[in-house]
Amino acid sequence: MSPYQAQEFLFQRIKELLPPHVSLVDAVAETLHLSSDSAYRRIRGETPMVLDEVKELCQYYKISLDQLLDVKSGSVLFQNVRIDIHNYTYETYLSDLLKQVQYVNSFIQKEIIYLTKDVPIFHNFYFKPLIAFRYFFWMKSILQKPEFADREFELNCVSLEIEELSRELVRAYEKIPSTEIWNTECINSVISQIEFYKDSGYFSSAADIKTVYESLEETFLHLKNQVEYGCKFMPDENPNTKKTNFRFFYNRVVLGDNTIMVMTDRVKTAFLNYDVLNYMLTRDEAFCSPRYDDLQNLMKKSTLISQTSEKQRNIFFGIMLNKIEDRKRNL
Repeated sequence: MSPYQAQEFLFQRIKELLPPHVSLVDAVAETLHLSSDSAYRRIRGETPMVLDEVKELCQYYKISLDQLLDVKSGSVLFQNVRIDIHNYTYETYLSDLLKQVQYVNSFIQKEIIYLTKDVPIFHNFYFKPLIAFRYFFWMKSILQKPEFADREFELNCVSLEIEELSRELVRAYEKIPSTEIWNTECINSVISQIEFYKDSGYFSSAADIKTVYESLEETFLHLKNQVEYGCKFMPDENPNTKKTNFRFFYNRVVLGDNTIMVMTDRVKTAFLNYDVLNYMLTRDEAFCSPRYDDLQNLMKKSTLISQTSEKQRNIFFGIMLNKIEDRKRNL
């Protein structure tokens, strides 16, 4: 690839990443601290880019320099998002996730494909008891925040700010056309977490354990309603006022690995979840396109149970709800 072609490709790639209402010239001028005229000359190829400018744009827009220069290195550039209890709080994490979802929603063409081995984060935030339990578990057992070390779980442990941010994240997600690929094992981790806290004496009362399980049950009943209607909505919303935007697959082939594939116009972005809350993301075409094809192939081997296949839908959710009911009986 010639220097001019590489420069042309870079600006083409940046334009694809920008929401439709954002001007390429304005975006480049702001990122490089240039005048609009100087940005125009670089976009048109009249002024060659210097290495520092290329670096600045690639870093800001998370573009692989190998891809830009057509270097077949086999390497993939990922951006890492990891919660740091000192410098990157859970509140900031939720706010950044919300911005990511709102950014996706700003595009005309958009879609999310979510292959999961756990309850996707968005579905934890419909009801306060489950919001509170997941938050407390993540703070105490995953992030190991010192102030949670000697605490027992209480339903009022979550702040109003976190509760509202959680629900706002769900409301933003429900606007985006989405496909979720689930296995009946996806519920096991949250049940294991509740049971671990019960056996460890981390609940302040038996009534709280029951309340958390009832909240989990409500969550799956609400999810079943969304799957039946083929649209995403909050528990207090009327599904008949919503557009069809939700496909749900019952996957009995493989246990997923928490991969989220986001399509915005012509750009694919892959999010890989690790260590429960943390994730990495890349827009590298050499990585994203084959992964997208893998997800399409997995869907062909799975059963679509949204708006159709009532028998299979009842079987799937019956398995999930029976697991919760078994635990409630053993309290």
